[in-house]
Amino acid sequence: MSASSTSPFSLQGKVVVQFGGSGLLGRALVDAIAKADATLIVASREPGALAADAERLRAQGAEVFLETVDLLQETSIRELVKAVVTKHGSLDGMVYNAVNRPMARFDDDLSKWEESMKLNATGFFAAVRACGDAMAAQKRGSIVNISSQMGTIGSNPYLYEGWGANPAPDYFFHKGGMINLTRYLGSHYGPNKVRVNVVSPGGIYNPARPQNPEFLGRYAKMTMLGRMADAPEIGGSVVFLLSDASTYITGANLAVDGGYTAK
Repeated sequence: MSASSTSPFSLQGKVVVQFGGSGLLGRALVDAIAKADATLIVASREPGALAADAERLRAQGAEVFLETVDLLQETSIRELVKAVVTKHGSLDGMVYNAVNRPMARFDDDLSKWEESMKLNATGFFAAVRACGDAMAAQKRGSIVNISSQMGTIGSNPYLYEGWGANPAPDYFFHKGGMINLTRYLGSHYGPNKVRVNVVSPGGIYNPARPQNPEFLGRYAKMTMLGRMADAPEIGGSVVFLLSDASTYITGANLAVDGGYTAK
C-alpha cells in the first residue's frame, strides 16, 4: 500500500473495526481506512453487501475482513470484539458509522422514534462501550464516532421551503447526543490512554441519487466552499483521528462541513 510505515498518518499495524459500511459514506470510509494500511474489520448484519468492495481492496493489497454483528444485541457485539482480539491480536481503533432513520416527519407515530433510538442510542452505546473496554484493557486505542452537522445546529427551513418538509427530529436528537457522549467517553477512557473523538460531516452529494437541484443551490449558499461534500472527503479526517498523528486529541468534535456551521 502507499502509506509509509514511518508516517504518523499511517494506520499500518493497527486493527480497526468499522460499524456501518454499506452506505455512501460507509463505503468511502472503508476505502480510506483500508488504503491507510489498517487491518480493517467491517461489521454488519449483512456483510455480504460489502463482498465486492472487500474483494477489490484485497486485490490492491489491503487487509479487509467482513464480520457479522447485530448492534441490537449486546452479546453479539461483545462476541465480535472478543473474536477480533483473538484473531488479530488487538483492537486499536473503532469507527461508528451505523445509523437507522425510520422517522420521515415530525408527526410520525411515536413507535418510529423508539425504533430509531434502539440502534442510534442504545446500539451505539453498547458498541462504543464494548470496544472502549477492550482498548482500555490494552491501555491504547482510538474511537471515532460519525455524527453530523445536524448534531450541533437546528433544521434550516430555507433549504426545504416550497418543495419538502424539514428532516425528522430523531436524527438531530441522536447525533447531538453522540457528540456530547463522545466528550463523556473521552473523559472516562482517557486515564487508560484511549482517545474518543467525533467527526461531524456536512451534507454529502450522492451522484447515484442526486439531490433536488434547488436544494443543492440553496445548500451551496450556506457553505463557505459553495458546494456539498463528496463522500471521500470525509475519510481523511477519520484516518487522522485513528492515527498517531492525533495522539493529543480527545473529546473533540471535528466539523467537516465546508464551513456550514462556522457561518
